[in-house]
Amino acid sequence: MLDVIVPVYNEGANIENLLNQIASSVKTKKRLTLIYDCADDNTLPVVNEVRLKYDFPIYLKKNIYGRGALNAIKTGLHTFEGNIVLVLMADLSDSLEAVDLMYDKIVKEGNHLVCGSRYMKGGSQYGGPLIKKALSRLAGVSLHWATGIATHDITNSFKMYHKAVIESIQIESAGGFEIGMEITVKAYLNGYKITEVPSSWQERTAGASRFQLFRWLPFYLKWYFIALCETWFNLNDVKFEQDSNKNVISK
Repeated sequence: MLDVIVPVYNEGANIENLLNQIASSVKTKKRLTLIYDCADDNTLPVVNEVRLKYDFPIYLKKNIYGRGALNAIKTGLHTFEGNIVLVLMADLSDSLEAVDLMYDKIVKEGNHLVCGSRYMKGGSQYGGPLIKKALSRLAGVSLHWATGIATHDITNSFKMYHKAVIESIQIESAGGFEIGMEITVKAYLNGYKITEVPSSWQERTAGASRFQLFRWLPFYLKWYFIALCETWFNLNDVKFEQDSNKNVISK
């Protein structure tokens, strides 16, 4: 069973289209939890009106950590019931055709974290602010080559996690969507098996984006440099130990 968690904030214009896409594109057995901040969110009446026409359960859950996308995602990650969870945005930006493959990468291949990747071969991105796209691509590709982390798109929120990863870390994120980057960096440093699948992303066509690049950029940079420094310090430690061992042997 796949748990799908979706933070929502006044997504009344998008939500039925999202539910239809999930129904048509995701064949894996699933249940969906929509996490909202306030009872007057315009997503809620639409969901209550249409939820019974779908063949998968749809739950509404109030954010337990406070307002905002970060706290909604934390709520979902700390309360899902199964072993595998997908974080999905409600804005129809991510390619749901990748979800079944992501699930197989965990269940059949033993991965612990699967990243939807816009920047690997077969991935794509359409629309969105140019500077956001450039910085995201630079961060993902450079960190992949500098550390060996097994994704070219570490900043993407479209990720699937095994419960073992979530239970092994304490989430520190305090900004916004950098939470996916934090979890990936910590999973990598803790030795969990990570992989990626190509995915496409396109700018939302309805509703308003809550992404705040310049406000959240310092938080992304924090996890970028943690991954970089921890990897290189560990490599240097290993090299130092190897050199020391060589010196002992030579005596």
